[in-house]
Amino acid sequence: MALIVQKYGGTSVGSVERIKNVARRAIKWADAGHQVVVVVSAMSGETNRLIAMAREIQPDPDPRELDVVASTGEQVSIGLLAMALKAQGREARSYTGFQVGIRTNSAFTKARIESIDQTRMRADLDAGMIVVVAGFQGVDDAGNITTLGRGGSDTSGVALAAALGADECLIYTDVDGVYTTDPRVVPEASKLSTITFEEMLEMASLGSKVLQTRSVEFAGKYRVRLRVLSSLTPWDIPLEQEMRSGTLITFEEDQTMERAVVSGIAFARDEAKITVVRVPDRPGIAYQILSAVGGANIDVDMIVQNQSVDGYTDFSFTVGRGDYARTLDILKTSIQAHIGAKDIIGDPKACKVSIVGVGMRSHAGVASKMFRTLSEEGINIQMISTSEIKVSVLIEEKYLELAVRALHKAFDLDAQAS
Repeated sequence: MALIVQKYGGTSVGSVERIKNVARRAIKWADAGHQVVVVVSAMSGETNRLIAMAREIQPDPDPRELDVVASTGEQVSIGLLAMALKAQGREARSYTGFQVGIRTNSAFTKARIESIDQTRMRADLDAGMIVVVAGFQGVDDAGNITTLGRGGSDTSGVALAAALGADECLIYTDVDGVYTTDPRVVPEASKLSTITFEEMLEMASLGSKVLQTRSVEFAGKYRVRLRVLSSLTPWDIPLEQEMRSGTLITFEEDQTMERAVVSGIAFARDEAKITVVRVPDRPGIAYQILSAVGGANIDVDMIVQNQSVDGYTDFSFTVGRGDYARTLDILKTSIQAHIGAKDIIGDPKACKVSIVGVGMRSHAGVASKMFRTLSEEGINIQMISTSEIKVSVLIEEKYLELAVRALHKAFDLDAQAS
């Protein structure tokens, strides 16, 4: 007998019939002798609907009250799923984040999990019940409802698996695993049977939408075994077949040395580039620029500082496109005159393309092959960022799909078997 945590996203519980299928799948695992905890998101589109209503009333919603509203979507899902399980003859009990004791900090709309009380879940599992828990939410020490940010149900599922010491955490989505890149951009993209946590973390942080970055970080920290599967496959396929499907996210082992040099291509469309032109090249200048941006809770990604000429340099960095106008305003009103910069310029139509693979550690020439491939397609590289297992470049948005297809072919991912 194993303890299995299953997490289902909004598409997976997007209708009454799909909720019934989730119940049937969970019962299949329970009937095989496993203890099952199911974590669910709000029904597809529900969170957006709730947030839109909140903004009709208050254009910039109060964060505490927004969390109260947004968390109700998951409450509907868990109640309906528990009913579906009971209607099919299986004892079940649903819990909100508050009821199950998911404690978070008080950062409304983007809270972080601090602890989980296992007591009620353990008692129900020992009594043979299927436990249904609301994802995306928790409660702070003051008793306030909190939410974990977009994609937070993934983090809830992984955190519960870690707290319970689950044998595996199964992430059910509307895709059947992790692909070498987005199949909508490259039809030849193939499904990976395994991917390391390091690669998955890079893929998630660089734009892959399969898993939330924080959930992968959590899994790596607590060594939670993850598998990405599709909830849209027939619920009644044999367990052995279901376990072989999808993508297993695992820790790096010796066999990874035989893997392809590059495992996947990730991309992010919503990038914006900002350049602070001709600033004095003196100690602390980067801090002065970025502390103002960070103080506004704006995340900075790629950073480049040019070689000093006559005591002056250009300082460039990227932010999310949604933060572009606000970042420009902060720099022009609060920083430009203070540091003596000649100008603040930007480009809101940039994108980031990245190659990822643990095999890059032991193979030279990967970056140069990437750059040559882009050059042959007439694509100019604006910025470069690297780590041991990834190379990212900033390019014009209009070249994104061309770049992804060219790199996918250049690194032989078109022919990679799933």
